[in-house]
Amino acid sequence: MLTASRVFLKQLRTFTPKTEIQHCIIYQVRNSLKHVASKHQKAFMADLKCVYNATTLNAAELALDELEAKWGEEYPEVINSWRNKWPTLSAYFKYPDYVRTAIYTTNAVEAVHRQFRKLTKTKGGFANENSLLKLLYAGILRASERWTHPVQNRNLTLSRLSIHFEARLDAHIDL
Repeated sequence: MLTASRVFLKQLRTFTPKTEIQHCIIYQVRNSLKHVASKHQKAFMADLKCVYNATTLNAAELALDELEAKWGEEYPEVINSWRNKWPTLSAYFKYPDYVRTAIYTTNAVEAVHRQFRKLTKTKGGFANENSLLKLLYAGILRASERWTHPVQNRNLTLSRLSIHFEARLDAHIDL
């Protein structure tokens, strides 16, 4: 059965064959935890962190095998999801740590969503639409202050990516 995302990935690879796909680890972890009983979540997460925080692809694959041995009978759908998406979940292991950190932590849209959730989750309601908009605007201003800070190891990361992606990156950045 073809899902919309698989059709999209197939089309993307057809039109841009050099594209590398990296599924979001955070989304995969969140989706995994939806299927794990709350009493097991802390222990499961400790084991799962060994997978995506591993230093090498081989270490991550060994940790995934250990995760499956420990939790596979109880949560086969979670393990199968990791196994089925492993080629795109593990793509970031080809990069050094400093590149992984930049890839892993620079999702500005997620940062905005997180800021909005933090601002609105404790409020019971809003008197009108303008009061909500004012709060969100203030939140954007506060969040944007952090966006002016440079990405850690930016030049080193860009140099590594320009080597990895050859001339494809050079046209879009100023090293």
